[in-house]
Amino acid sequence: MFDVGASELLLIAVVAIIVIGPKDMPLALRTAGRWVAKIRSISNHFRAGIETMIREAELEEMEKKWQEQNRKVMEQHPEADSEPPALAPPASAEARSEPPPVPETAVPETPAAEPAESEAGGPPPPP
Repeated sequence: MFDVGASELLLIAVVAIIVIGPKDMPLALRTAGRWVAKIRSISNHFRAGIETMIREAELEEMEKKWQEQNRKVMEQHPEADSEPPALAPPASAEARSEPPPVPETAVPETPAAEPAESEAGGPPPPP
């Protein structure tokens, strides 16, 4: 855009030294550097905003195309809309098997219940 060659830069430097003077040149160069940095920052921010808007527009366009294609497919295959959703695949044989039997613990068996006093008519026999 701005094509500046070596001879133009040399001319600008000579004019700057004459006009500004060698004493104030470092301050002037720092100030110019800050301006250039600000301009770059603003242009990068502006460029990022434009790129974001372009990406959003492209995404909207792609989504419209996808919706149109989806609509066409649904019109061509209406029976697919009435089918229930696919179920999960069956579990493996290991997952379907019943859990292993619980080992019996060493719990003493209780003797058969002895008749109560009211049934036998008297106190139970001594052990």
